[in-house]
Amino acid sequence: MTGLVLKLGPHERVLINGAVIENGDKRSRLAIMTPNANILRLRDAIHPEEVNTPVRRVCYIAQLVLSGDAQAGDAKLQLLRGIEQLSQVLTDHDSRNLLSQATDYVLEDQHYQVLKTLRTLLPREERLFAAKLA
Repeated sequence: MTGLVLKLGPHERVLINGAVIENGDKRSRLAIMTPNANILRLRDAIHPEEVNTPVRRVCYIAQLVLSGDAQAGDAKLQLLRGIEQLSQVLTDHDSRNLLSQATDYVLEDQHYQVLKTLRTLLPREERLFAAKLA
């Protein structure tokens, strides 16, 4: 990765390598140049009580690595297993591509990208659960 650009709104908080950083009064952009820095937008954070679906569970594992609450090596197998289980249910072409990308990011230890990619599956999962309940 050549660098990650974060666009932050006023007073938005981000966790970078364990330090919470709060933006000032104006919108700003931060360029993160350090490879493999652990970054988590706090507005995107999944709280433990929200970990109630398969996609959210896998996202949460990636989030734990980014927050420093889990080691990347320990989480790798859990992430790969979780993604494999999701691929058994989310069989459409777009979901398969996203899960394949997420797998590649896990293997490259790019946990921010894993989380970002998997989060795009949340609306699909929501629709599947809604259709099942209807």
